[in-house]
Amino acid sequence: MRARAPVVAGAALVALFAVAALLAPLLAPHDPARQNLDRRLESPSLEHPLGLDELGRDILSRLMFGARVSLGVGLAVVLLSGAVGSLIGAASGFFGGRVDALLMRVSDVFLAFPGILLAIALVAVLGPALRHVILALVVIGWVGYARLVRGQVLQIREMEFVAAAHATGLRRRRVLSRHILPNVLPTLTVQLSLGMAGAILAEASLSFLGLGIQPPTPSWGAMINAGRSHLLDAPHLGLFPGLAILLTVMGLNFLGDALVDYLDPRERRLQVDKSV
Repeated sequence: MRARAPVVAGAALVALFAVAALLAPLLAPHDPARQNLDRRLESPSLEHPLGLDELGRDILSRLMFGARVSLGVGLAVVLLSGAVGSLIGAASGFFGGRVDALLMRVSDVFLAFPGILLAIALVAVLGPALRHVILALVVIGWVGYARLVRGQVLQIREMEFVAAAHATGLRRRRVLSRHILPNVLPTLTVQLSLGMAGAILAEASLSFLGLGIQPPTPSWGAMINAGRSHLLDAPHLGLFPGLAILLTVMGLNFLGDALVDYLDPRERRLQVDKSV
């Protein structure tokens, strides 16, 4: 029962923020862009449970709308970078030879640069916009998925059932799509879950630096940046967006660990042996 507690907590946290993001227009108690300068920096109260920011806007409402940005960017980045990386990694591991050498040298070039610095440079050149943030994070994110899928394909292609598929006369592409990639999917699913947490942190970092989505659209990273100058007189401005990022990333990591235990047959066998 104790072992399942992190899984339940992770699922509950992710579900909470997902619902808040999807139903923000219905659940938000106030207009996230409405300003009330007479009450700026007001502390949490019954009317405004998380207080007001430096322009008198409701922080709870802005957090809920900010969840749409963070979760949307995270989901888009993992899906796009996972798709690109999986195609490159599968081709590299399955065909080998010059194809493998060329694709892996390209990935080495991207690995030579610190990821977040490369993302900052790309967004700075392209301009701060949501689509540019997604593009920059995909550019730095596909390499990890490519390396992971390549390693899995190299291992699976030597197994007996793959040799049997070749012996039946199936084309190489069909062997890859029907017999190899489905066996890579469990490991890739775990990595996608953990990668989404990293994408949310990266988007928050870019927004904190002013390179993400621009005001007045709420963003957790931008909200933390706005709260820097009010750490002493109104700490709630940066506290609650930081907690939102922390809890979301924690929930996704809990789910990722649970997926490892569920999808890895060696882990399941070990748990069965312990229960016996």
